[in-house]
Amino acid sequence: MPPTHPAELMRTALSVLTQVAADLAPLGDMFAADGHELALVGGPVRDAFLGRRSDDHDFATSAPPEVTERILRAWGEATWDMGREFGTIGARRGEAIVEVTTYRTEEYDPTSRKPTVAFGDTLEGDLSRRDFRVNAMAVRLPDLTFVDPFSGLSDLADGVLRTPSSPQQSFEDDPLRMMRAARFASTLGLDVAPEVMAAMSELAPRLAIVSAERVQGELVKTLMAPAPRRGIELLVETGLADVVLPELPAMQLEIDEHHRHKDVYAHSLTVLEQAIDLETGPDGAVPGPDLVLRIAALLHDIGKPATRRNEPGGRVSFHHHEIVGAKMARKRMRALAFDKATTAAVTDLIALHLRFHGYGEAAWTDSAVRRYVTDAGPQLERLHRLTRADCTTRNRKKAERLSHAYDDLEARIAELREQEELDAVRPDLDGNQIMEILGIGPSREVGLAYKHLLALRMEEGPLGPERATAELRAWWEANRP
Repeated sequence: MPPTHPAELMRTALSVLTQVAADLAPLGDMFAADGHELALVGGPVRDAFLGRRSDDHDFATSAPPEVTERILRAWGEATWDMGREFGTIGARRGEAIVEVTTYRTEEYDPTSRKPTVAFGDTLEGDLSRRDFRVNAMAVRLPDLTFVDPFSGLSDLADGVLRTPSSPQQSFEDDPLRMMRAARFASTLGLDVAPEVMAAMSELAPRLAIVSAERVQGELVKTLMAPAPRRGIELLVETGLADVVLPELPAMQLEIDEHHRHKDVYAHSLTVLEQAIDLETGPDGAVPGPDLVLRIAALLHDIGKPATRRNEPGGRVSFHHHEIVGAKMARKRMRALAFDKATTAAVTDLIALHLRFHGYGEAAWTDSAVRRYVTDAGPQLERLHRLTRADCTTRNRKKAERLSHAYDDLEARIAELREQEELDAVRPDLDGNQIMEILGIGPSREVGLAYKHLLALRMEEGPLGPERATAELRAWWEANRP
């Protein structure tokens, strides 16, 4: 993020905040009439200076939660109190969604995963407990008074990330803030101040006390950012990745046999960037940002350290690293509490990412193309992009050859899909038909017969009912119990 004059940011924010005030000033009036303060805080204020507006608004107030709830019930069309434990009450009115939190302070017990919450009595005190100065700005309602006790606007103008208190104290209080630094580096393009980065390196092991779900949330936000590489590199450089995703820094030690000019870690970051470039718009095959594709791109080679072998002639090999890597990715994603569907999709892509290699040297049969599509299943479009992104060679002729080969494979897939309904490859006879033809009931033999017909379908394409019946009878004669 290039440096910007604070006055320029002020002008940008004014147009955004004027719109916010028009919608929410009545809420400020209601709190004031009850003798309490109300201020827009955190991300919505920061984003206003960047020219962004959301319908979700975070507020801080001097009112206790029960008073906040009473006022919001009078103002909104719906309210909720799932955050009451932390002093937060939410409400919706039209398109506007607000969450109002009582001024508070909080700190972590050194051995606890959860913060201890204590309510405060001033806005400045509440802002002092925020993660970073750029998030410690506020705008009081209804009069739109700007409050910036920690020079967050100057930091935003300079494109730098600093903490309101000392970074050591801030990260001791909430270790997850170190992960947020990586997220803001990726989402806002901010540089982390040297003293903040030093504290992150010093306190990285403390991240281990934070729950997997909270860590995963920040990691996902970093990966889904416009420039995730910035945040990922920060996690690795500070040692946070050693706690969160140790397989990633481990790749720095491995030299890729196909890309000797860079280590596997640098290669993986490049693949991530290239995969992002291949994401599509909302109506495309892989709308970006796509979490599954991005995780798979980042982790596709994590199996290489475990499979590295020194071969005769000085060559280095990584045989079956895609299979080992898929197992490692599954284990790590489970540890980070990812859902089963996301984990399965990522590990399938990692396991399949080398399948294409060799296509250019020896043309595949139609059967091989069918198996490629069937094995990829719903991940085919992502696999197309991961495979293309995995080419980071500086050899222009080699890169063009690989690109042309994959163009050819995609053309063949499209041709076969048009001819054979390739996305739903199944035998020409279903289970009921198999039982009727063979005169048997549900049994193991029906499954074996189905697999036999599916193999024929893969190998030869559609057989038609007559030939499929003949093949089934011949198989049955040879395999009848």
